Amino acid sequence: MTQPSTTPRTWGPSVLKDGRVRFRLWAPAEKAVTLLSGGREIAMHRADDGWHEVETDLARPAETYAFLLADGSIIPDPASHAQVGGVEGPSVIVDHTGYEWQNLGWRGRAWEEAVVYELHIGTFTSEGTFRAAIGRLPHLRHVGITAIEIMPVAQFAGSRGWGYDGVLHYAPHPAYGTPDDLKALIDAAHGHGIMVLLDVVYNHFGPVGNVLPRIAPPFFHPERHTPWGAALAFEQEAVRRYFIENALHWIVDYRFDGLRFDATEEIEDESERHALIEMAETIRQAVPDRQVHLVVEDQTSRKSLLNRDGGIVHHYTAGWNDEFHHALHVIATGESRGHYAPFAQNTDEILREATAKGFVHTDRTKDRVGPPPQDPLPPQVNVNFLHNHDQVGNRAFGERLSTLVDPALLNVMTALLLLAPAVPMLFMGEEYGEQRPFLFFADFGGELAQAIRKGREAEAENFGGMPEGKTVADLPDPIAEETFRRSKLDWPRADSPDGRRQMGFVRELIRLRQAHVAPLLAGPGTAEPHVLPSEDGVLAIDWRFRDATLGIRANLTNERKPWPAIAGDAIFELSTGGTAGPSFVAAVDRSPR
Repeated sequence: MTQPSTTPRTWGPSVLKDGRVRFRLWAPAEKAVTLLSGGREIAMHRADDGWHEVETDLARPAETYAFLLADGSIIPDPASHAQVGGVEGPSVIVDHTGYEWQNLGWRGRAWEEAVVYELHIGTFTSEGTFRAAIGRLPHLRHVGITAIEIMPVAQFAGSRGWGYDGVLHYAPHPAYGTPDDLKALIDAAHGHGIMVLLDVVYNHFGPVGNVLPRIAPPFFHPERHTPWGAALAFEQEAVRRYFIENALHWIVDYRFDGLRFDATEEIEDESERHALIEMAETIRQAVPDRQVHLVVEDQTSRKSLLNRDGGIVHHYTAGWNDEFHHALHVIATGESRGHYAPFAQNTDEILREATAKGFVHTDRTKDRVGPPPQDPLPPQVNVNFLHNHDQVGNRAFGERLSTLVDPALLNVMTALLLLAPAVPMLFMGEEYGEQRPFLFFADFGGELAQAIRKGREAEAENFGGMPEGKTVADLPDPIAEETFRRSKLDWPRADSPDGRRQMGFVRELIRLRQAHVAPLLAGPGTAEPHVLPSEDGVLAIDWRFRDATLGIRANLTNERKPWPAIAGDAIFELSTGGTAGPSFVAAVDRSPR
């Protein structure tokens, strides 16, 4: 049984078995560092490799601490597990063995059963806290959600934000609650049979509150940059340990069921063993008794991250299938600017390929981080979605598809999402047809706030452009608290007639998925996809599993369109292939080939 670690880790405070606390800080630019704890100044020993360390019985769990530098500056621990106040305040010693787990027997769920629900803690409930989210778990269980994916909670500057600008990667953001509050949410989700994944950002630090450039300049690569700032020097062992141990921190100490890794194409490493490979292998070795799922967002669609050997997942479980979303979004909305421009041509072909097997882009040898896949990759290595935080929140006005697309077409798209073999992901509120926007919001001041305001126009252009009749002056202010409040879910809508109707529709599709699709994914071997010739706007795909064939036909147009015959017993249909307008059918054929 995996328990919180009492083995000292490279970074941060470690509460030892004898009650002492060990503190370590990598500060190669500092000749001397002093630990401040309990009103005392405790000298730290400096090693030649830049580490400063001390073990002491003068510090206790729940007490605060900080580091005093030679010039008199006081800084928090970059690997702080909790803070008093903001990112520049004192850190708190956390003993992770103190939480009493109620569901220690939980071992996770198979990935084939995953129906993922992405949520932002601050806007998921009116209170915006970990504890408040617990109250909505019965709703998610009722709908059929089997995994929630929480947007990043690592502490960032200010009180509100999406979380992708974290600077204290080990500390849950205090606006959401305490470490024990987060554990209580995960514990309660497990009690409802729901897995919990955490979105983590290992490609950059946020722009405010990061002390590492000062105390450890080699933490950052001098010649590489990401779209969000300096690139991380993963060739440095201290950097590798910071992030690998951070992943273990969430998986072991908090018992998350998995992680979603943001923008892994920006994690560059010229080491012989890429940091992403070492991270995945270390996690899997640390928790062999639990089902842990590691999901990547990777713009280069590297199959080598998802290597299977004998059907066993050695590294990453799945990856976000952006091409499915982008092509389907172009068809549904007609938008073709910015990120959607490459999908404005050959849209049907891209959608067919992305739906059938994913990986529209070629896995180029030079981009590989490990060996090429040994086995054919199964359909569940793809995570499909109609929405996510980026695709909604980066729009000029944060509109959801429920306000942009004809309901009949949206229902066909939802059926395609939930009954195709790829693992489906819903964005919070999608299950009941949420109408409120999800906007971009942050809590910065000064020049940074002005830069963010200025950048919203360009970002909106990448995600649909400015609606007709609107100007830059109409854009919501991303720094205003009102923009954050407007993004909170409208839970009364879930209880309205329209909300209950949509929720019943989604719930039935998930039930059918678990009854008919998930067993095929869990069976031996993988699926052989076949895209059948069809007219423009029509999707016709058969996935041949060992014991059955799953067929899907979808008309995404308002015209009367025929589609290829489908074999087997229909498990769900909307209208028929011979009628005008959007229509859909899914069938399972168990007859011998």
